[in-house]
Amino acid sequence: MAPYSLVTAAVSLLGRSFSVFSHSAAPFRATSIFSSVSISPVKCLTSQTSGPPKRPLNGYMRYVQQQKPVVMRQSPELKSVDMIRKIAQQWRTMTPEQKQPFQDASLQAREQFKVDLQRYQAQLTPAQLQQQAVEKKQRLAKRKAIRKKRELTTLGKPKRPRSAFNIFMSEHFEEARGATTQAKLKSLLEDWRNLFSHQKQVYTQLAEDDKIRYKNEIKSWEDHMVEIGREDLVREQTLSTKNIPRVKTKGARKQTKKTAKKTAAARKSKTKSKSTTSSFVTSVLKGSTSKKKK
Repeated sequence: MAPYSLVTAAVSLLGRSFSVFSHSAAPFRATSIFSSVSISPVKCLTSQTSGPPKRPLNGYMRYVQQQKPVVMRQSPELKSVDMIRKIAQQWRTMTPEQKQPFQDASLQAREQFKVDLQRYQAQLTPAQLQQQAVEKKQRLAKRKAIRKKRELTTLGKPKRPRSAFNIFMSEHFEEARGATTQAKLKSLLEDWRNLFSHQKQVYTQLAEDDKIRYKNEIKSWEDHMVEIGREDLVREQTLSTKNIPRVKTKGARKQTKKTAKKTAAARKSKTKSKSTTSSFVTSVLKGSTSKKKK
């Protein structure tokens, strides 16, 4: 058995550590504790051997991961959102020296991630590498679409008009038959098909009114976009009617160049065919004139 003095020292040390964490409710009090705690470098989190390595956490996310259990023990009644908000407040009040261990651990994990990624890609076949490139391209396109949608929502772009069936569905979705969303949609579609024409006419008229609403709102919105210099968000038909030059992207410029080359080639071939036809006609006329003179 261990000596009595050693056991007593271990118990007293454990008691002091618990008392320190129990009295660290204030953010500034907590930051003073974390500076004295030695942060062991966290290894890069990787997935299974068959999958690619996962990107490591940054310094802030490492801090959040470390402090979640502490805050949960101190305030078990807090919701997840409030818990993250509290940890974020603690992070903001920390000094650069207190954040440095977490940043160093993140930097070390990034270096290990690069090594793991190179090792993983070295064992892939060309087909798998090509598949990864395609998936990456799809992810980037999806992120771009999400960012654009958020931007349009922030700028207040009007919602597109609803169809007659969409209006009918929104009004009767709650009392629709079925336990799941898919079952309810199926039952609503059946009910819509069984409606008489005069019953559908009500929703058709509402849809027409919504089209007028959208037409007026989108016109005002696009005028405002032109005023603030965002012609890239305005529709092509609006630009053509107002003769506003559109801000073209790199892909649009390439497509325009290709179209211009095709048009020039078509005009050249058309001109050549016209000249060939005119020369043929001229030769025929000359032949007929010479025959008459004989």
